[in-house]
Amino acid sequence: MKTQVCIIGGGPSGLMLSQLLHLKGIETVVLERQSREYVLSRIRAGVLEHGFAELMREAQCGERMDKEGEIHDGFLIAHGGKLDRVDLHKYSGGSSVVVYGQTELTRDLYEARDRMQGIVIHNAEDVLPHDLKSDSPYVTYRDGDNIVRIDCDFVIGADGFHGVSRKSIPRDVLKEYEKVYPFGWLGVLSRTKPVSPELIYAKHERGFALCSLRSQVLSRYYIQVPLTDAVEDWSDEAFWAELKRRLPKEVADKLVTGDSIEKSIAPLRSFVAEPMRYGNLFLAGDAAHIVPPTGARGLNSAASDIYYLYHAMLQHYQQGDSTGLDNYSTKALARVWKAQRFSWWMTTMLHTFPASIEYDQKLQEIDLAYLFSSEAAQRSLAENYVGLPF
Repeated sequence: MKTQVCIIGGGPSGLMLSQLLHLKGIETVVLERQSREYVLSRIRAGVLEHGFAELMREAQCGERMDKEGEIHDGFLIAHGGKLDRVDLHKYSGGSSVVVYGQTELTRDLYEARDRMQGIVIHNAEDVLPHDLKSDSPYVTYRDGDNIVRIDCDFVIGADGFHGVSRKSIPRDVLKEYEKVYPFGWLGVLSRTKPVSPELIYAKHERGFALCSLRSQVLSRYYIQVPLTDAVEDWSDEAFWAELKRRLPKEVADKLVTGDSIEKSIAPLRSFVAEPMRYGNLFLAGDAAHIVPPTGARGLNSAASDIYYLYHAMLQHYQQGDSTGLDNYSTKALARVWKAQRFSWWMTTMLHTFPASIEYDQKLQEIDLAYLFSSEAAQRSLAENYVGLPF
């Protein structure tokens, strides 16, 4: 098999790039280790920054997002018995975010690839890129007892943190930066009316909490828990009781509880791999970087990788100019590290750290007090939350 761009990973990043390139006449093959059903069962982020929403529209996949997604012009932070609002629209120069579940977004991308008869191969086992430093790289995978070879010009590694792509870069070339936080998020999805039309981030001495939503009938709630906790330790009743303790009374009194549809614990980590290019392999999304979910940057920081790769590929194939590809790693990492800084800051400001001393706690209080006393600080938060320019 031969194609121009072989994309390892059939999540939203890989599918988005495949769709965008296909619309410009550039051939792609997407290899995904799991089944489509498995990919669509993963419950992930639901806040899309302005730039990601624009990419969905450019990929001709934004119709349902625009119809069913919710435009959010702000969010709330509960702290010290107060509930303060961050006006994203006002302080970002008129931008906003779209609340639309990653599962739905991925389904839209799959349907678009189906309509265009795009090649997405599921259950591809033992995927391995080869000859990445040559002008003729190729990727192999196992289909039952057969080894299938795909010759290509470029390989895109969009196969997540545990994927093979990053591991294909020699250890003496790759530099990894990591910070693991001493807690995780216990998340519950429930078919209940959201407690608030906008997201609520709650800082509390018992631990952080987040009230989010997927729609007006589907709510997503999180509480900070120790890494030693397991999902089995938390009944639905225990979860709702703890969530209420961490919310202001006027919010807790309105909370509609119900059976959980999905419940899971996600550890929090920050991670960056450099460089994001090795020969003709380009890393994108979680394969190269991970942020804690506090700042809603995860999927959104992948969007800028796809944007840069898409335009670099167009430049290469349409104009014979490889400048964009040559500059990809430097350009992508510059934005990645800004997303890292923002997510680290939000996480540090809003969570309860087990080893923190009173001095640290006072700094958290002052950070929040300063934020809501300064329009400049709120502008900085809003600018980062809605998404820095690509």
